[in-house]
Amino acid sequence: MRATLLKNMDLKQLASALSQISEEKGISQEKVIETIEMALAAAYKKEYGEKGQIVRTKFNPKTGDVKFSQIKIVVDASMLKPELKEGEGEPAVEPETEEGEKKIRFNEERHIMIDEAKKISAKGGKDAASGDELEFILETREDFGRIAAQTAKQVIIQRIREAEREAVWNEYKDKEGELVSGIIQRVETHNTFIDLGKTIAIFPKEEQVFSEKYYIGTRMKFYILSVNSDPKGPGIVLSRSHPKMISRLFELEVPEIGAGTVEIKSIAREAGNRTKIAVASNEEGVDPVGSCVGQKGTRVAAVISELSGEKIDIIEWSEDPEIFVANAMSPAKVTKIEMMPRRHTAKVYVPENQLSLAIGKAGQNVRLAAKLTGWKIDVAGATLTSEGLKEGALLEDLAGVGEKTAQLLHDAGFNTPEDILNSSVDKLTEVEGIGEKTAEKIFKSAQELLKPKIIAEAKPESKEEVVEEKIEEKGIIEEAARVAEKELAEEAREEGIKEGIEESLMEQSGIETESSAEKEIEEELKPKDFE
Repeated sequence: MRATLLKNMDLKQLASALSQISEEKGISQEKVIETIEMALAAAYKKEYGEKGQIVRTKFNPKTGDVKFSQIKIVVDASMLKPELKEGEGEPAVEPETEEGEKKIRFNEERHIMIDEAKKISAKGGKDAASGDELEFILETREDFGRIAAQTAKQVIIQRIREAEREAVWNEYKDKEGELVSGIIQRVETHNTFIDLGKTIAIFPKEEQVFSEKYYIGTRMKFYILSVNSDPKGPGIVLSRSHPKMISRLFELEVPEIGAGTVEIKSIAREAGNRTKIAVASNEEGVDPVGSCVGQKGTRVAAVISELSGEKIDIIEWSEDPEIFVANAMSPAKVTKIEMMPRRHTAKVYVPENQLSLAIGKAGQNVRLAAKLTGWKIDVAGATLTSEGLKEGALLEDLAGVGEKTAQLLHDAGFNTPEDILNSSVDKLTEVEGIGEKTAEKIFKSAQELLKPKIIAEAKPESKEEVVEEKIEEKGIIEEAARVAEKELAEEAREEGIKEGIEESLMEQSGIETESSAEKEIEEELKPKDFE
């Protein structure tokens, strides 16, 4: 290798090469030139330098000229360690200066005493101080050996990779919580790797949707769960099961949400099955539900398509919890609601023929409604027993309550077992003809009878639950980072080997276009009736 190679090279070709590297790697030309300078300095030091020497290079891309210089740091006696006598080893405790900095061992190749430095700098009209750097021009060399050339190559590769990682980190560090489009590159047991263009992101199994299948070469949208800085590259963790992905998809499809006219107040999601979102309008005259559904359901259909057919219920948010809970029970029609703020429970009454619709498959509808509203929801008109659902729990169903006692309770205002449960033993003893033991028996029976009736409940998360969730999420991210580190190491070993990747066939996921889907949307748009 010859140093004159850069000088003799066609400068147009050099400029073109620098520009190409800059565009392909996404880094500035200044970084590329800085990398070349560091590589030349490393090669010079390897071939002609001394141990401890600081060599710097100045490369002019316009002329191809290369200048080498040696840097020496100005020091004074207070900054130096005492000279070691023969047979002495380094002290166990490092000596420090008055400012608390560790003292250094003097090396004439990289240090210069302040007295000598002042004499040299005085000739240039400057006054040297401790810590300053003095530059000494080195002889320009043209011939470099094979080892020096290899050193320069390694420096260039390392610095280009570091600059590339920095560029990727700068691009994605502020995109946490946003959507990104990527191509599935590799599918493994616990992780799927997504090609984002400039970098590879991790898609952990915990953040995948159980009903979706991921094929190599498929382009999909992902939610950026976290972006972590790592020496081996930015660790970008993606998700498709996160509830906020729903809101980001609606922001893309519904201009009113992006403009702030319509706001998504809350989301309850069981990824892969069903999602309920509550929307509200910040501008009079704008229908929030209609804006999200779109003409003939086009907007919500686009979101459903991206989610591989996951059903979405869009309901109107209300400040009145009674109306909000009634809307959240959609598509079931609610006839009456009793709110119990002290227990933070809503008792919902629905027609008998809509009971199964209100509860949903495996309690899904009422469970999502509870998550969406933050209220415990009790679907009235049905009691869960070992035989299934039975209608109309009466006072006579309670232990210790006969026809006569039931009449006494009715006269005192206790018409249902729920009224008993919402009261107390002391209140029951005030009823004429009911003693303390009978009251306790009746109250305990009401508790046992109505205990299974709370089909779904949602409570505000406690601090402990939030911390536990954060620790679990951190564990997922750390595990994904460890897997990514291992994969990067394997790719580095296999660099240069070309492998053909056979793409699997892609399965297309269809969108529900049957009349049942349209009926569901129409049902959501209907106003809720109360008796």
